[in-house]
Amino acid sequence: METLGFVVNPIAGMGGRVGLKGTDGKVDEALERGAQPRAPGRAEEAMVALADRRPDLTVLTAGGPMGADAAREAGYDPTVVHRPSADEWTETSAADTREAVGAFLAEGVDLVLFVGGDGTAVDVATILEERGDRTPMLGVPAGVKIYSSVFGVTPADAGRVAASFDDVELREVNDIDEAAYRDGEVRTELRAVVPVPVASDVQSGKQLARGSVDSLAAGYAREIDPERTYVFGPGGTVGAIEAELGIEPSPLGVDVWRDGEVLARDAGESEILAALDGPATVVVSPIGGQGFVFGRGNHQLSPDVLDRVEEIEVVASAEKLDSLDALRVDTDDPDFDESLRGWIRVRTGRFTTRLIKVV
Repeated sequence: METLGFVVNPIAGMGGRVGLKGTDGKVDEALERGAQPRAPGRAEEAMVALADRRPDLTVLTAGGPMGADAAREAGYDPTVVHRPSADEWTETSAADTREAVGAFLAEGVDLVLFVGGDGTAVDVATILEERGDRTPMLGVPAGVKIYSSVFGVTPADAGRVAASFDDVELREVNDIDEAAYRDGEVRTELRAVVPVPVASDVQSGKQLARGSVDSLAAGYAREIDPERTYVFGPGGTVGAIEAELGIEPSPLGVDVWRDGEVLARDAGESEILAALDGPATVVVSPIGGQGFVFGRGNHQLSPDVLDRVEEIEVVASAEKLDSLDALRVDTDDPDFDESLRGWIRVRTGRFTTRLIKVV
């Protein structure tokens, strides 16, 4: 690879930590809730990892926060081929992303590296397919929703893959209905099949495989401590535990519960922190096929939240663990991520556990 096209969706991921499950059409509300930009820092992390290995690359990008800022911070002198139509970074649009990608393809880039979530992946793939172009694309994960199999595991991994790949394979771009997602329903749709660099650090798409979790949920519920606060993460496995406790779970949100009372439902980071009082446990289940326990779909469980709780419990069916080689974390805080790595015990049934490594 000699020439890179690099584009950033600067509002990607802002809705996650404040409990919005996405940012499409919700930027103003996210800002009102205190959301902070997530994508720019992750864009810079990816570009630094790339520049460490390929400082000689020619980088084409979009202006300001849509790519040029991060590229310059990493030491590149990029060529700006598209300038956002809006003056404010909060008003950049999907049209800006598509126009930037079109400009990259017109210049014959060897790879399109984008920063965002599934929606941004759809924007990039749409232009590739409209033009019949087989240029590979690779995502730097920054969105709340990551259901496509075109992203690096972490921003730094994406930068390393971009610097060193020598082959590609076809991968799926999926998107979900954000309005339905906020109501607790996952509606996925295959939007494109595109060439993606092949490397072990490119994650698989989310798999929705389920095993029986009834015994796991029943066993966990029997051992609940009424004096402890429980922070239940998203997903069906944890939701089964909540149902055993008589809670109507918010399937894609975070609920806080203590001694028969729901203290916060579908809570954002600030609401979770406000509800914590005394000993507390976070209960999460990894994403099937990917293995993420933090950093995908549960940004509300931030380092600040996790630092306030005494223990983290990971639960998963044996079937789900069989599909994973490891568990992963990506909280936006590399030092905190490092503190979570190592071997942990995952509860798989009423009486059974299994050791698996967090990498």
